[in-house]
Amino acid sequence: MNDRAHAITLFGATGFTGALAARYLAEHAPKGTLWAIAGRSARKLDAVRRSLEGTACPPSAVLQADASDDASLEKVARASRVIATTVGPYELYGFPVARAAVRGGADYVDITGEPSFVDRTMAELSVDAEAARVRLVSCCGFDSIPHDLGAQFTAEKLVELGAGEGPMTIEAFIRSRGTFSGGT
Repeated sequence: MNDRAHAITLFGATGFTGALAARYLAEHAPKGTLWAIAGRSARKLDAVRRSLEGTACPPSAVLQADASDDASLEKVARASRVIATTVGPYELYGFPVARAAVRGGADYVDITGEPSFVDRTMAELSVDAEAARVRLVSCCGFDSIPHDLGAQFTAEKLVELGAGEGPMTIEAFIRSRGTFSGGT
């Protein structure tokens, strides 16, 4: 995959969360990293690109693609080592991107917190992904990470306290003082 034009392509860079991710990549990716932003609207993508000029590592390309256009998604996948997507709801827009990643030989990562989407993706794409040596990684956002880490911590503590190993059921609740963002 070293012959790919982009180390990573951020699909959905014009949305609230996508713009935050684009800003983070532009400020923190190693200088010289070739990465792209992608989405439906060339006009909006160009505005994101312009907003990142002068950062340590601005995107090297703008790619137009639509979740309803398999050919455009596969073109992005074939040009990328990794596709990271912030385009949800994933039940509606995620599967075509994951499928294109597998078909195009790109690793895939998302920020979903939708279990039914993850189940469908694994059921329908895991065999082809394994054959293509492509990784499908979901749940890399706030919807999942704090809860997964909390469950892991609790399970490890229960084992340390002698509760034994094996199947467990852990229920968790979260309380927050935050407000709704412009994203999810």
